[in-house]
Amino acid sequence: MTDTNTPTALAPTNFSKGQRILSGMRPTGWLHLGHYHGVLENWVRLQHDNACFFFVADWHALTTHYEDPRGLAQHTRDMVIDWLAAGLDPEKATLFVQSALPEHAELHVLLSMGTPLSWLERVPTYKDQQEKLREKDLATYGFLGYPLLQSADILLYRADQVPVGADQVSHVELTREVARRFNHLYGREPDAAERLTALLGTLDKETVKKYQRLARKFQEKGDSEALHYGQLLVNQLSGLSDAERERLRSGLDGSGRIILPEPQALLTEASKMPGLDGLKMSKSYGNTISLRESPEQVRDKLKKMPTDPARVRRTDPGNPEHCPVFQLHEVYSSESTRQWVCQGCTTASIGCLECKEPVIQAINDMLIPMRERAEPFEQDPAHLQRILSRGNERARAVAQETLRDVREAMGLIGSWSS
Repeated sequence: MTDTNTPTALAPTNFSKGQRILSGMRPTGWLHLGHYHGVLENWVRLQHDNACFFFVADWHALTTHYEDPRGLAQHTRDMVIDWLAAGLDPEKATLFVQSALPEHAELHVLLSMGTPLSWLERVPTYKDQQEKLREKDLATYGFLGYPLLQSADILLYRADQVPVGADQVSHVELTREVARRFNHLYGREPDAAERLTALLGTLDKETVKKYQRLARKFQEKGDSEALHYGQLLVNQLSGLSDAERERLRSGLDGSGRIILPEPQALLTEASKMPGLDGLKMSKSYGNTISLRESPEQVRDKLKKMPTDPARVRRTDPGNPEHCPVFQLHEVYSSESTRQWVCQGCTTASIGCLECKEPVIQAINDMLIPMRERAEPFEQDPAHLQRILSRGNERARAVAQETLRDVREAMGLIGSWSS
C-alpha cells in the first residue's frame, strides 16, 4: 500500500484480476465497529484479488432523506476517510461517488423504459421500508425506483459479484431479471423473432400456446419454474434438429448477445457486532464505537457499559451470558481470556472493571492503525478529493464503455451522437 502521507498519482486499477466486484454504501458520516466487521473487513479482503468498485451511494441516501440533503457532502468525506482508515487501498480498489457520474442516471432511465412496474412493487424491502419509516413521505418515484437504480449501479460496471447480506439478495435477483430482459429485447440477431415465428408455425397450436405462455411467465416475471417446464417441453418435441431446439430454448429465456451480464450475489454474513448496551451496534440506538474514537473515548464508553444486573456488589457472582460485555469478549478475546472471564465472573474473583480491561485494550489496539491511516486525510482534505477524483475517472471509463454498448443496442447512436 502506498504511503498515504504523500499525495501521488494513482496507478490504474487492474481490471483484469479476479472477479469484478461492485458494492456501495449510503453516506451516514463516521462509521463504527459494526460497519467494519459487517462490511469493510470483507471489502478489504476482496480488494487484493479482485477488481473492486466501491462507491458512495449518495443518490440512494436521497431516496429516504430527500428533504434535508445538507449533510451529504460532509457525510461522504467522513465515510470515505473511514474506508481508507479501515484499509481500503485506492491503488487496488476504485473508490468513487455515485452522483459524480451521471452515467448511473442515464442507465437508470434507459432500463426504466422496459422494466415492469410490478417488478419494483414486489421487492420485499419496498413495503418493509415504508412500514419502518412511516414518519416519512415515501410515496415518491425515487423511493419506488431505487431498486432499479441499484440495478443500474451494478450493471453499469458489469459486475460479476455483489457482496450482500441475505436481506439484499432480492435486489440482486431483480438486477438479474432486468439484465435478462434487456438482453432479450436488444441482444438478439435482427431476424431472431421471424425465425422463431417460422419455427413455431411448424408445431401444433396447443404446443405453441403452452410454449408462449411459459416464455412469457419467465421473461416478464422471472418465473424460473416456467423456464424449467419450457425446457422440458422443448426436449420432448420430436423431429427437430439441434439448431431448431436451440432456437426454441433461446426464445424461452430471451437469450442473445449478452450486453449486460447477470451478476451473482456474494453472500456475506450479517454483522453480529454488539453495541454498548448489548443490542446490535447501530447509530439509531446510540450504542456505537466509531473507527476513529480516541483511546480515552473508547475507555470511557466501555467503563460505562452495563454488566450483569445480578452483580450489584463486587462480591456478587455473575453470569457472563447475561452480560453485554461478554458479547464483546466473544468478538475480541482469545479462548483463554474468555475462560478467565467466565471463571472470574461466576466466582466473583474479578470485578466488572477488570473484566472490561482486555476488551478495552483489544479494541484500542485494533483502532491504532485506523487512526494513523485516517490522520493524513483529516489534515489534508485535498488529498481525499484527489483520490475520489481519480476514482471517479476510473469508474467513468468503465461506465462509458457499458453505455456505448447499451445505446448502440437500443439504436440510440447515430450521426447526431458525439
